[in-house]
Formats: sequence, C-alpha cells, structure tokens
Amino acid sequence: MMESTGHLHLFLMFLLLQVHTISSVQEIQTDRETIMKINAAGDMMQCSARMDVLFLMDGSYSVGKGSFERCKHYTIKLTQALDIAADKVRVGVIQFGSTTRLEIPLDAYSTKEELKKHLKKITYRGGSTQTGLALKYVLRKGFPSSGNSTIPRILILLSDGRSQGAVQLAATELKQTGVTLFAVGLRHPRWDELHELASAPTESHVFFAEHFQDAVNGLYTSLASSDVCAAVPPGCFVESYACERKTLETVKELVGNFMCWKGSKTSTAYTSFCPHYKWSKKYKRHPTVCHRTICQDPCDSQPCQNGGTCVSEGLEKYRCVCPPGYGSDPHCAPALNLDCSVDVLFLVEGSAALTLEGFLRFKAFLKRFLQATMASSSPTKVGLAQFGDSVKMEARVGKHRDLPGLLAAVEAMKPVGGPALTGKALTHVTTHGFQSTTVFADVFDDLPRVVVLLSATASGDLVVEPAKYARDREVFLIAVGPEALKVQMNNITANPQRTITYQTPDKLPGKIPELRTKICSVDNQGCLGQAVDLVFVLDGSDGVGRDNFVHLTDFVRSTSVQFDINRDVAQVGLVVYGRQPVTVFELDTHDSGSAILRAVKQASFQGGAASTGSALLHVLANSLTVGRGARPGVNKAVVVLTDGSGAEDAAVPARKLRDNGVAVFAVGIGDVQTESLLKITGRVEHMVTVPFYEDLKYFEDVLVQMVCAEVKKPVELCRPSPCMNDGVCELVQRGFRCDCRGGWEGPHCETRSRKRIANRGDQPKPAGMRRKEKKKSQKELKQRYRDLRRRHAVRRQ
Repeated sequence: MMESTGHLHLFLMFLLLQVHTISSVQEIQTDRETIMKINAAGDMMQCSARMDVLFLMDGSYSVGKGSFERCKHYTIKLTQALDIAADKVRVGVIQFGSTTRLEIPLDAYSTKEELKKHLKKITYRGGSTQTGLALKYVLRKGFPSSGNSTIPRILILLSDGRSQGAVQLAATELKQTGVTLFAVGLRHPRWDELHELASAPTESHVFFAEHFQDAVNGLYTSLASSDVCAAVPPGCFVESYACERKTLETVKELVGNFMCWKGSKTSTAYTSFCPHYKWSKKYKRHPTVCHRTICQDPCDSQPCQNGGTCVSEGLEKYRCVCPPGYGSDPHCAPALNLDCSVDVLFLVEGSAALTLEGFLRFKAFLKRFLQATMASSSPTKVGLAQFGDSVKMEARVGKHRDLPGLLAAVEAMKPVGGPALTGKALTHVTTHGFQSTTVFADVFDDLPRVVVLLSATASGDLVVEPAKYARDREVFLIAVGPEALKVQMNNITANPQRTITYQTPDKLPGKIPELRTKICSVDNQGCLGQAVDLVFVLDGSDGVGRDNFVHLTDFVRSTSVQFDINRDVAQVGLVVYGRQPVTVFELDTHDSGSAILRAVKQASFQGGAASTGSALLHVLANSLTVGRGARPGVNKAVVVLTDGSGAEDAAVPARKLRDNGVAVFAVGIGDVQTESLLKITGRVEHMVTVPFYEDLKYFEDVLVQMVCAEVKKPVELCRPSPCMNDGVCELVQRGFRCDCRGGWEGPHCETRSRKRIANRGDQPKPAGMRRKEKKKSQKELKQRYRDLRRRHAVRRQ
C-alpha cells in the first residue's frame, strides 16, 4: 500500500511540474474605432478567383465541442465570401482527431447554400490530436488530380496547436508541393506550433478564430496581397498594425524547504527537508504584425456640425442626425433665426466704469445679434434696457416687432453713467420689465421670460439675492461678460450653462450663435424627444436626515418632468440607499410623467450609514439590466444625490458603471468635498455642488442640460451588455447579437432552452437526480448524539 501511494505521489509531482496553458489572447494594438472598421471591412470582402480551398478542422478532445461549433461558424463565415462554383472556388472539409475523416470532397458542392447546409451537419468526433497524420492525409488525398495544376491550393488548418506527435515534417512537405497553409487558432492556441506550421510570412498566415470577423479580414487580405484574388473592396486599403498574441502560463517555482517527517516501510520515522513550491502566472508573448483591410468611413471627416451625429450608409453616403434647432440643414449648419417663442429683455450696462468704448462695443454686438437672428416671422419678442446707478427702459418687450425698429432703439441708447448697480437692475427688470398679455378672459400668453445681461465691470451692490428673486419669479437669467467676471455671472445665473464669457473684447462677436442657442434653450427644457434610461440614486442615510430627504425627492420630481416619459423615449427609475439600497421603482414600471410624480412621493427615508458604492453596484447589477426594463441601443445615465458621506467605497463601482457606457452624475449638497464627488463621476463636468438643500430647485436646469448633452452621444450597443444569464454581446453590422450559453436562448438569453443538453461532469446534476436525505426525527437525532459521545469517551481512554 505504501509503495503504490509513493508511486502515485511521484506521478502527481511529475504532472505538477508541467507548464499548463490557461488562456490566450490576440490583441491588435489600435483603437476601438479602427477595430470596428476592420470588422466591417471583413463583411464586405469577396473572392471569386479560381482556387481550391480545403478546411482541416480539429475535432479532438483538447478543442472541445463548444470551440468546434465556433470553428464551424468561422468556416461558414469564410465561405459566404467565396464565389463557389465548379469553375470558380471549390471547397472541401476534413475533420481529424485520432483518425482523419473526409467530410466534404472538393467537388461535392457547387453552391453556397448546399455547402452551408452540409457544414452545419458535421458532428464533433473527439479523440486525440493527431495533426501530423492529418497533414499526411492531405498530402496524399487532400487535393486529388491537382499536383501539376496552376490553380492555387489553400489549406486552412483550424486547431488549438496541441498536436500529439511530430507535425513539422509533414507541414514542410505539404508546403513544398505549392500548398499555402493558413493556421487559425481555436480556444487556447499553442501559438508556437501554429507559427511553425503556417506558410511564410507567418504574420500573414496565422489568425485567431474566436475573433472571427478579424480572422476573415486577415485571411482575405493575405489572399489579396498574394494576388490569389481581388478581395479588397474599391476604396479600401491594407494597413499594418502592431499586434500581440500571448499565452498565460502557470509555472511551478521552488520557494524553499521546510522541516517535515518522512517514513518508510519500517516503523522508523525521521526528519528531513521537504520542498515548498508556489504557482505563478506568466505571459508568454508573441509580438507580430497584423495586416488588415480597412475602408474609409464617410463620417471620418466629421461632416456634421453643432453636435450632430453622423450615421454611415455605405462607403460613400452618410446622414446627419441633428440636435433641435439645426434639423433644416443636412450638415446641421448653424440656424441662427430666433424661432423660439420667448420674451427677451436685453439688460445692457451703461455705467461710468465701463467707458464709452465698452458701451459702444455692447451696442455693436447687440445690433449684429439682432441682424443675424431676427426675421419677419420670428415669434420672439424683444425688449431693451440699460443700467448704471439707475435703470432706463429703452424699449418695452414686444414694442418693436420689426428689425428696423429694434436697430433704431439700440442706436438711440446713451450711457446713463454712475456705478454699476447690477443687483438693483435685476430687481427692477424682474418687476417692471415684462407684461402679461390677455388672450381670453382668464388666459394669459405667459411665454418664458429671459433677461440677457451684458456687463463688463464688477457690480457695486450685492447680486445673489436679487438674482434669486428673479429666478424665484421664473425669469431665466443669461449673463454675457469677460472671463474676469465669471464668478459674479455664475452667482447671477446659478447655472454655468447660462454663462457666456470671452477672453478678449474681439472675441465677443463670435458668441452670437452660442447666445442664440441659450435663449432658445429655455423654450425647450429637458430632453424632449431624446431616448434615455435614467436612474436617480438618492442618499437616504442619517447624514442627510429625514427633513432634507424631502428636498431630494422634490428635486427628482421637478427634474423628471423635463423628460418625455414613455416606453419609447425616456424611462426613469429610482433607488434609495441608507442601510442598504432599495429599488423604489424600475425603469419600466411607469410610462407617464404623472405616474413618476406619484411614485417618487412614496419613496421612504432609509436611515443608517450611507454606502454609495453598494448603491452603485445595486444599480449596475439590477436597475440597468434588460430584465428590469433597460433598453439596448439607448444611452443610460445615473444621477447620485448625496451629502458626500459614504462615498469612500464609490470609486470602483462608479468606474464599473462608466466602463459599461453609463454616464454617472453627482449632485453634492452642503460642505461636500470635490474629491468625494469626483470618485463617483470621474469627471468634473458631471459634478454639481449645491450650498443648501433649499437651493436644489435652482440647479434643476444645470443637471438636465448635463444629462441631455451626454445622452445625445452615439450609443454603444454592448455597453452595458443587453445579454442576460452570462450571455456574451457581439457587435454585428448595424446591431448586436447575444451569444447565449449554459442552456439559455432568446434575443437576450432570457429563455431557458428546451433542447436537451449533454450531461457534463462540470455541470450540476438536475434537481431530480440529486440524492435527497430524509429528515431525521427527534429520536434519531438523540440516538446519534449518544453514539458520538460514546465514541469520544472511548478515544479518551
């Protein structure tokens, strides 16, 4: 017994000394956009030259059934680009394992449909990996009656490179007969062997089948480069990229020795030193060059202006999806007409500190703005006022509906002088600058009211309270001034998005399109018509408090209604966290703004310590999944409202969200540290700081504009993954598909497959096959206890 145990120990030690390949990777070192171009070009490549193509498929146990099916998929993908006919391209298939089997002779099929049908029927056979014998079979019988033919002969070996036996000699003899040998890796390839087998140069003849679109592109690029066929589409070209194939290997290393006891067949035991090993993981790298065909995207030249999104429609055509206000032009060119229904009052500084030169500069800017934006059909009503130590109404809102009248009013302005009392002027125009016009007996045409402040000197009085007075009365404030006054103007507008600054006076005329956009933005609040899945995450911990939590829910209610909430456009979800994250409602729970308002009001204060990281993980794992209402192809955003406490664990979960294509915003209230919010958003541009909970209502537009700007960006279909139950999302032309695993099926891998799946040793047995233990009675349990006590007493004796 001791002898057999020792032999077993030696055998296991021998196995552990071997180096086991764990995983492998092929990576083309370029950006994601170029990778997508490579994949797209692969779908457009075609080959119709006369040649014989023979696929040598590894069907051994080391490949496995799953990789063998992917091997078939790659083969079918390749053959779709071939002009299969008796006088064009002939295709044959051989499968090898312990033995070699001719599955499809070269002259068997003359159409793609017949070949594809037979390819799908090829069954996995298993066995050892006898690559050398398979190559000898190809040498003897693979290309019959073609020894002296000028027709190109292509052999595509699909294998993991784990051959049992010598392969180099057979491969060399085969290549010497004029056969071009491509080696395509499966599963976890042994790259060294594949490089030895492939024709020279190896960088043009070795590929990775798991990246099947890239492998198709690479193979046809090589055929085109060797003049076998003209596979590169017109307008496309071949580029070379640095790429790396690497294999992760686990190696056993000696750490040292330790004292241990050893015995023998006799009863004598003695001490000795026993070795102590550790396992370490190391990459074996194979740097090389990958030659791929790419086609120029018509959107590369960025033809769409003003934030428009370019959509490719072939190699030469494209279209622009324009933001609101620019849709009349095919390239989203500036549309400067004030075509929005608002009341605008220009409040121009005329103080002594501004000087006459500065005052004339503002007049010239105002005239140029009116000339560029005011048309006879414009629904915008314009008024004019100036201020210094007093306020003078130059033209009430709506007095002049024609451009000449407005220009004459601007030309007639004379500076009032005195100090610049900006706060006083804001209070005055809020009270006296606008009038409500009666339409019917009890209906007024109260259009959005906008005050555009043109100022270049610091205010001689306080501005925060007068500005708040104006905003409380629903007057939108837009400030235009030099960079030096940015802080003052932000205090006035309470919204950096409504502040326009210029570095030098000569830059002021260039701000006309921006000012026009900001004026009309108040007539189109929110993201009406913009599809978005938006999840609010509220801090309901003790740090916020029950009373302040009400301000958070009010903020969510006021912000939500600025989105077009329905199943097709905007969806809103809500999560509250304190002791633990709680989903108040999912993205697809409510399909109207009124329902959202009622549901948010029902959100409960949680209490306890805050953990922002746990809440963000909850959102990623639950709220933003297809099963909970998230929609593929729709941009996603998460808004966190917090006082900053509990954000210590938020960095990693927030990064996971961002890495999955989710825009993360943070609204910090009170003395929150910038670093805490930055952990959540990753970008300063996605942060909003509010001094007091009562002031949240002044920052609704700030957040909405941030979210709108982000969700208008192009969508990444596979981020976050729309596939459920461990399905893998794969980008395909104009969409995506889910590669379902583990017995799941459906567009999102949401349905358990009814197909019978072969039992595997690494899968749990069905519940009906598991042994169920009968529940023991109280009497049996007592008897078991007495037996254990009795055994314990015997051992002690």
